[in-house]
Amino acid sequence: MESNSSSSSSAPLHKSRVRVLTILPTRSLLLFFFLFFCINFTTTTSNSITQSSDSETLYSKHCNDVVPKSDTDPTRWFVTNLSIQDIGFRNGYFTGGDQLFKQNLKTTEVDDLKALSFVPSDVGKTLTEGVFKVRATLHLRDYSIFHNSTRRNLRLVYFKGPRSHFRKGLLNFRLDGYYSESSKKLCMVGNGGSGNLRPLSVVLKLNYPQSSSIYDSLITGTLESLSDKHDGDYFEPLLMLGLYQSSSYEYKLAGKDSENGCLRGDDRGENLGVGKSKRGLCMLLGKLHESFELEYGSDCGSVNCNPLGGNAGYVSSFVYYGTRCANERKMQMLLGFPNSSYYGIKFPFDPHTTFITEGAWDEKENRLCAVACRILNFTESLTHAFVGDCSTKFSLRLPTKLSLWNRSTVAGEMWSIKEVNDSGYFAKIGFHTLSGWLMKLLDFKYEYSENDDMRKTCAEKKAGRGKGKIYPDEFSVDMKFGMTMRNSKGQQASGYSSPLFVDDERVYGRRFWDKLPQTKSSIDFGFRHDVFPSKAELSAEGIYDRDYGNLCMIGCRHVPVKNQTLIKQDMLDCAIKIIVQFSPLDTKDGQNVKGTIESTRRKLDPLYFEPIEFSSNSIYTSQAAASISRIDFEISMVLISNTLACVFVGLQLLFVKKHPDVLPFVSIVMLIVLSLGYMIPLLVNFEALFVPNKHHSQQDTFLGTGGWLQVNEVIVRVLMMVALLLQLRLLQLTWSSRQGHGNQKSLRDSERKVLYATLPLYIAGALIVWFVNLRKNAYQRSHRPFQRPHRMAYRVSTLHHLAYQQHSLREDLSSYAGLVLDGFLLPQILFNLFFNSGEKALACAFYLGTTVLHVLPHAYDLYRAQTGTWFLDLSYIYANQKMDFYSTAWNIIIPCGGLLFAAIIFLQQRFGGRFVLPKRFRQTSVYEKVPVISNEEL
Repeated sequence: MESNSSSSSSAPLHKSRVRVLTILPTRSLLLFFFLFFCINFTTTTSNSITQSSDSETLYSKHCNDVVPKSDTDPTRWFVTNLSIQDIGFRNGYFTGGDQLFKQNLKTTEVDDLKALSFVPSDVGKTLTEGVFKVRATLHLRDYSIFHNSTRRNLRLVYFKGPRSHFRKGLLNFRLDGYYSESSKKLCMVGNGGSGNLRPLSVVLKLNYPQSSSIYDSLITGTLESLSDKHDGDYFEPLLMLGLYQSSSYEYKLAGKDSENGCLRGDDRGENLGVGKSKRGLCMLLGKLHESFELEYGSDCGSVNCNPLGGNAGYVSSFVYYGTRCANERKMQMLLGFPNSSYYGIKFPFDPHTTFITEGAWDEKENRLCAVACRILNFTESLTHAFVGDCSTKFSLRLPTKLSLWNRSTVAGEMWSIKEVNDSGYFAKIGFHTLSGWLMKLLDFKYEYSENDDMRKTCAEKKAGRGKGKIYPDEFSVDMKFGMTMRNSKGQQASGYSSPLFVDDERVYGRRFWDKLPQTKSSIDFGFRHDVFPSKAELSAEGIYDRDYGNLCMIGCRHVPVKNQTLIKQDMLDCAIKIIVQFSPLDTKDGQNVKGTIESTRRKLDPLYFEPIEFSSNSIYTSQAAASISRIDFEISMVLISNTLACVFVGLQLLFVKKHPDVLPFVSIVMLIVLSLGYMIPLLVNFEALFVPNKHHSQQDTFLGTGGWLQVNEVIVRVLMMVALLLQLRLLQLTWSSRQGHGNQKSLRDSERKVLYATLPLYIAGALIVWFVNLRKNAYQRSHRPFQRPHRMAYRVSTLHHLAYQQHSLREDLSSYAGLVLDGFLLPQILFNLFFNSGEKALACAFYLGTTVLHVLPHAYDLYRAQTGTWFLDLSYIYANQKMDFYSTAWNIIIPCGGLLFAAIIFLQQRFGGRFVLPKRFRQTSVYEKVPVISNEEL
């Protein structure tokens, strides 16, 4: 009875336990998420309330006397006549705050390239009329921090001092405050800084002009630290100056000086009119940001020709930046005259070198007539700056025709209306540029020169060369290429070539769909390093013979000449012959373009230069299409290979599960080599699983894959991780099976002998690779003595630059590691030899399948080299030449060696570990079994 009762009473208890175990986790999970949400919501709410409360307190303390605080009107928060454009500005300058940007790192060769922008995000009405609540972000940047290097491509090493809030020349502040429409004042408080460091508390005060015109174009203000002076976060106040961009701008000077405002009679031909264009003035010039080269007249030796004044130094160019445009006629623009350190990222709004300009388009003369004013009274404090001295006139036009001697899509003049003896006077200065933006939008024409020398030079017979071959079409994008040049002294430089016209058809900036059978072409050559005495840009025109792939041209270059006053003047040298030979479209050569640039002058002529040879590794569009197809195939091969690697290791695990007695006879060194083969690439590229890589984005952009390569790389990494886990599981089983084994000591001794044999071999191979790398790099340096570092402003990412980079020691060691992995069976062969093991420790599918996976890339590389055209190294996905040794010799040696190792393993597992040795070396000591005599038999 007791037992029955006990059992009967325990039954419901057991059921209740089961019910609790099935329900409790779900409830616990829901309760956990509910509590987490409540805690997170409470924390976020409390933090926002605390920050809001702190902001209000700081505003009342530091800003209430500037713009009194007012409560917002929730019913009319977005109903406001004050736009974000009225109080925000993109062009600004600041002084002070040296502690913020580590000014002690700056070199003396670079001026203060400081910029600021004020970007409001929300503007809302308050209960007080004319007072608006504003939220905004203030961006401060010191470009001199990014441009303070005169090193020869060497790595800079700085002393790492105490943790600081001020890094890398970039600071952002999030601010809240109020703007008064009556007083035109804005006061805001907030915090910010750089990076993940503790934010800095600041107060911003801005003063806006009462009206908006060229004379009322400046916003002044200060940014002050709210920290104590003795605190490490404290910094001296920043003084700020910004360009007022109010929508209620009134043009004061534009169009009011038509009688004597623009020069006439200085044009070299007709000008384009923007009125007849489908695109108006505002689209063409309203937001144009372009750099212009300056042309000085012959009278600059006797009078001042510097717009900035006689003591401002030499000026070689200026920057144009359109800021506003109205009614397709009137414009406001900025003219900047930075020194040579300017590199074009942002307009250099520096009051020392900036002119604020406004003008109007003259329909009769087809030119822009403008007046430029200086920023004055800023030397002591930016808060006192104002616009004045509007004595500079500015004229801009768009030439209708381009030619060999004139490649400018925009040209013009600037001059001073002051008397010659007045301070600030300068003579007329010309300027010009080839604007890619305008080249794409306007219908420029090209006028070819009638040059008999060109016809004689290009009238050579070609004797059937190229017969039956197809060369690039004159309208195709293949006519544009980057190139590497070499002169007679062995000096190297890089450059580019860009077609402009083919007969009367403009090809610059257009799509290459319509094809016409013209032969004359106009091409621009640009050289970004000095094979010439200085940076050179050549304009050329000539005849392209598509049947032979030959382009013969004459070229002109502007030769800079400095007179006694050190004012730059250009001399035009048109005695240049350029021959370009294109390869057929089906070429297998890595150089699709070859050519020469020669001077036709005598050697004693001052403008003579030695012949220059150039070549290009730019690929044709057909080669690019074939490369994309090959990439798709190689992606599939990589995915299949990594999947099969997982399958083969899985088959080995199933094999040892069925035959656990063979586990101790698997070489641990071999398993470690295989595990490292998966582990090292995963560790090196672990961030590729989660963090976007800049190199990958460049590669995707060039190949047009749109990030698909990164997706496949993540899949490959996941498969490699699975294979690694399976490999580690096999290693763990092997290690455990040897513990307590009857032959544990013999197995350990054999494994130690394997390690003693392979480790010196692997180290010796690595040393050989290191020595070869040193010799190879020394040889390359001796044959490239003139390779100079690129400046970021002019760095051209040509295919040559992307495809051919000097191999580092890391890449060579990575290839050597691939070779070690190809011979992964060597430790198992040695283990079988030392232990004389004839056990079938490895499944045939494992060692033969893994060998085939290592052999196939080399067979494919042989096929790729024989049948495919030239391709970029960066597109190698399967049979990657940075992961193994690939060449004709290695592609034969490695597969033969791998298959030989697999055959030896097969024979060892069939006939014994020492089967490969001669018979006399196969003998081994064995124990003879002796009958045991018991006591009874005695």
